[in-house]
Amino acid sequence: MATAGAPRRFCRCACFCSENLYVARYGLHLRFRSEQQLRQDYGPILRSRGCVSTKDFQQLLAELQQEVARRQRLGQESAARKALIASSYHPARPEVYNSLQDAALAPEFLSVAEYSASPGADLQSLLQRLQTVSEEKRIYRVPVFTASFCQALLEELEHFEQSDMPKGRPNTMNHYGVLLHELGLDEPLVTPLRERFLQPLMALLYPDCGGGQLDSHRAFVVKYAPGQDRELGCHYDNAELTLNVALGKAFTGGALYFGGLFQAPAALTEPLEVQHVVGQGVLHRGGQLHGARPLGTGERWNLVVWLRASAVRNRLCPMCCREPDLVDDEGFGDGFTREEPTTVDVCALT
Repeated sequence: MATAGAPRRFCRCACFCSENLYVARYGLHLRFRSEQQLRQDYGPILRSRGCVSTKDFQQLLAELQQEVARRQRLGQESAARKALIASSYHPARPEVYNSLQDAALAPEFLSVAEYSASPGADLQSLLQRLQTVSEEKRIYRVPVFTASFCQALLEELEHFEQSDMPKGRPNTMNHYGVLLHELGLDEPLVTPLRERFLQPLMALLYPDCGGGQLDSHRAFVVKYAPGQDRELGCHYDNAELTLNVALGKAFTGGALYFGGLFQAPAALTEPLEVQHVVGQGVLHRGGQLHGARPLGTGERWNLVVWLRASAVRNRLCPMCCREPDLVDDEGFGDGFTREEPTTVDVCALT
């Protein structure tokens, strides 16, 4: 039984190194444990997607082995990058590293968060203050940041992108962008955003998904541009809930599209398209299948915050749909927790 106040260690599930390995050219998320298992589980669908020759399969096998090795090294390499950035990087806009101020937030977002935290707040009254994109899919939109803050953050992100600092991939599907914890923006920006503003809002919108129990996050910025990532395949997030905020710049295309929950059959029947609006955030359940249409022109930068509730995911890992096999990890890990053994000071007892 859990003990109130017991120290906790954030972890990941061991499935991180074997499940949901994304292969863009085949448009598939794969589970990989061995060559024999890969052939047995995915042979027919791989052939239907163009993996036909022995050379094709060997190339795929090598890519999956490299991705597994990358994931196994990820925690240590990320910690090393963060330390180097903290000691050597010189920001262009140091003010974005200050603790989050109300002035950075859109008045509508401040109003919504204030109402959500007020005594007697209820869902129906909250929905009058938000844009409901889809009642059925429970997707909502609200302005989050001011235009001036979006511009300052973008300038800082571009400055970092152009620097010689090491950069980690935002996730396994996006190749361009920034991990905010490595850049040092988790503590001043994302944690207060989650704790002060998103927690009360999500508690009303998604009480059944852990919205009132959010205790960690993973935040990153993704970039779409010609010659880089232009679209994003269909997937679901390793999160209970997600906030996706368009930061800029000028662009056409790249709309989000949403299907049903990943557990549902025919989950991508008649997908819903949602256009990005700079400064505005889209709120949705992590298990909602979604992707991004191809970028037309320009550049699109989005802040994505995966919101996690260990009280939910400790029971069932959303990626392997099994009880999580916990492995110690850096920082917030993948949002799973376990209690640390309590150290007893023997000297104090004698």
